[in-house]
Amino acid sequence: MYEIDFTHPGKIHFIGIGGISMSGFAELLHSMGFTITGSDWHESKITKHLESLGIQVVYGQKEENITKDIDLVVYTAAVKKTNPEYQAAEKLNLPLMERAVMVGQVMKNYSSAIAIAGTHGKTTTTSIASHIFLAANLDPTISVGGILEAIGGNIRIGHSKHFITEACEYTNSFLHFFPTVGMILNIEEDHMDFFHDLADIRHSFHLFAKRIPEHGTLIINADIENYEEITEGLSCRVITYGLENKDADFTAENITYNDLGCGTFDAVVQGETKGHFHLSVVGRHNISNTLACLALASLYGINDGTVQKALTTFHGADRRFEYKGEKNGFTIIDDYAHHPTEIRATLTAAKNYPHKTLWCAFQPHTYTRTRAFLKDFASALSLADKVILADIYAAREKDPGDISSADLARELEKLGKEVHYLRSFDEIEKFILKNLVNGDLLITMGAGNIVEIGENLLNN
Repeated sequence: MYEIDFTHPGKIHFIGIGGISMSGFAELLHSMGFTITGSDWHESKITKHLESLGIQVVYGQKEENITKDIDLVVYTAAVKKTNPEYQAAEKLNLPLMERAVMVGQVMKNYSSAIAIAGTHGKTTTTSIASHIFLAANLDPTISVGGILEAIGGNIRIGHSKHFITEACEYTNSFLHFFPTVGMILNIEEDHMDFFHDLADIRHSFHLFAKRIPEHGTLIINADIENYEEITEGLSCRVITYGLENKDADFTAENITYNDLGCGTFDAVVQGETKGHFHLSVVGRHNISNTLACLALASLYGINDGTVQKALTTFHGADRRFEYKGEKNGFTIIDDYAHHPTEIRATLTAAKNYPHKTLWCAFQPHTYTRTRAFLKDFASALSLADKVILADIYAAREKDPGDISSADLARELEKLGKEVHYLRSFDEIEKFILKNLVNGDLLITMGAGNIVEIGENLLNN
């Protein structure tokens, strides 16, 4: 396998450089002295930022973008072998490296490499951990799968031994990582276009945990069913946390919520109350995410006062229960939730947020996920008072013709919910303006482009 020589920086080309992770690592490698080029299909804020740093970005992926002077071509899992740049690199016998392998090689440069994994909550928890390390003046390098206001983007280039990143299970990407500290937030069925079943997913998380060295630490949610199966045979230290499992090393008591749904709780560490914490983000799920970060902070000797300072300044990551504004007296929130468990967590949190009627405008993400969890989606969405459905966002898939948002609408109707399936964003926006009233709460939800609905409403 090709090894990146960090002592002699060469020229690296990124296929799909505008992606949230690819762009961050392109910027990081650029800061290390590498000559970076890349291609993407469309100009964006991200690509403009890269260009402002002196990184050459071309639009359109063409064979002529790959030249003999390139030392390495990095690509994402979404890039097919039929991609013209991929094929051009093969013709020139240039080394090709999947993004996750590149990330793993970068991690080897840091003696304190923290990788945060889980089916849900990675971006938020990585963001909370980042806030804590910044408040503790530990000068971390950070890679987060969203835009984090505290670092002005999705990457922060630090000058210490600490590296914090998300670790995604899709296509087993995280099995290329080299963490000294790993975190597992939850393990559920998802990405069923890649994994066979839940047992297959659990096996991958076990393999991820086994990548942590003997001198390292795994922080794991003890609320995961039979979590001991994941930790079995590990040589590293294991720290547990949980809200339901009171035998966990870190748990919470006396949980309350303020008028905006933000949690307050007492942290209980190995049976003793150790601190009282106030969050500036909503929902019970974020108390769980925070417990994971309290365990991390304890591991690094960060005191409670510093942690609370960080929690006070953290108001959420981009597209995670993000307040967008008000229109005609109703509030618009945007959320990235695209799995039934995430939807349930977000809508449960919304119950504690001020509103008359809770509306959810949901855009399903991928046909395989919608088909696999159809009834679960309906059950989770039924927590909203009223539901608006957009067409399925295809992402990397092609329409198979046997599943649509109409199927989800029928499942919601069976549950007695008021549901409106509208095919275009224009129709949805007109419907919202006609039907939502002063005091209502609208959550635009999904991992696609449904965020544009709220933005369009606020800008017109």
